Amino acid sequence: MSEKSDSRPRDFLGYGRVKPKVDWPGNAGLAISFVVNLEEGAENAHEDGQPTNDKLGEFVSALPDGMRDLAMEQLHEYGLRAGVWRILDLFDRYSRTSTFYMCGRAVERSPQIAREIVERGHEPACHGYRWVCHALFKDYETEKAELQKANEVIERVTGERPLGFYSMWAPSLNTRRILQELGFVYDSNAYNDDLPYYDTSLPGGPMLIVPYALDSNDFKFIAGDPWGSPQAYFDYLRCAVEFLLDEGKRGEPKMLNIGLHLRIVGRPARLWALEKFMQYLQDLGDRVWVARRIDIARHWLATQPPRAGVADIPRT
Repeated sequence: MSEKSDSRPRDFLGYGRVKPKVDWPGNAGLAISFVVNLEEGAENAHEDGQPTNDKLGEFVSALPDGMRDLAMEQLHEYGLRAGVWRILDLFDRYSRTSTFYMCGRAVERSPQIAREIVERGHEPACHGYRWVCHALFKDYETEKAELQKANEVIERVTGERPLGFYSMWAPSLNTRRILQELGFVYDSNAYNDDLPYYDTSLPGGPMLIVPYALDSNDFKFIAGDPWGSPQAYFDYLRCAVEFLLDEGKRGEPKMLNIGLHLRIVGRPARLWALEKFMQYLQDLGDRVWVARRIDIARHWLATQPPRAGVADIPRT
């Protein structure tokens, strides 16, 4: 089965002007999803048999492909040696849980860390076997085998099978069909909305999409560093919350995605911004619902079940 068999159309309208009547738990005006990426050890690396090395760390790599890049390897290793423990302890201090996008290869190489993450109550979601863009898979069978392998590794190590998926950057045209066949509950390969929705174009029936976002992603610290300082990152997140809470007051609650990386936000100055943001959320109390993506997915399925199509979802 090739990509060309998928003629899924683009949807420029979505919910349109009439949004669904959203009822987050506790009558919260905003749902917040923290996502932490566990990719270290699954990146492109000559050391692990890949033809190329990852190029983007704190600096762009100065080395050509075809040789080991010890500097880039060590920048990734920092996330597991130091960053992950700071991040986990911060979530514990504020009694928050998150979703971890886990690469199967990373879990294989650091099983004790993956187990610790799940033992602390965080959700393991699938991020593929290697940290690669699934749009680059040339055929259906290879992509499905990689997803199966990733899920098997994560479930064997953590004791919990992933029910959600997100690929680096973009999926292939076959990805959602494969996710349905493998029994995934939701797909997060979408940047086109602030609310979950159903993809009704698939032959297997509607699939829940829990969109992701990149504007509030800490990867920007190493991709041009537009924040300028950790304070700017905190300010950006706070502004997003304030704006979305105002929409919630007007009867249109939304969802905010915050993407994090062990090797990036795990650095001390950047974690300062995340801790300030945690303090800010604590002060907001029940006005925000901080939840794992699987909990958001289950809530949406229970309160906004798929029917004949998006037009049948209860609306204001």
